[in-house]
Amino acid sequence: MNMIKIYKEDQNNLMVDLKLKEANVTNADEFKVELMKLFDKAHKRIILNLNQVEYVDSSFLGALVSSLKHVISYNCELVLVGLCKDITDLFALIRLDKVFKIYNTFNDVPAY
Repeated sequence: MNMIKIYKEDQNNLMVDLKLKEANVTNADEFKVELMKLFDKAHKRIILNLNQVEYVDSSFLGALVSSLKHVISYNCELVLVGLCKDITDLFALIRLDKVFKIYNTFNDVPAY
């Protein structure tokens, strides 16, 4: 199952949509594999749109953090956009808003 759909790409950026309502333990590993395959395309930044996601569990958060560590090791970026209020509040509570670059929409992300 492809849970990540490419929305738009240019020389530096790959903008993708996460096609999940619930991001949890059942899809965390598959998400990480799909995301890492996208980084093999040698983009400098992946912008991940989470606007369809209504729920995130700790396993999926772990997969996101692990993915971020991986891409940073290649001097790349993982940017998040479209977080709903509950997920934004969760990121703030556990201070992941200090770890990830988070914007409201693709258009809010500064040019690379």
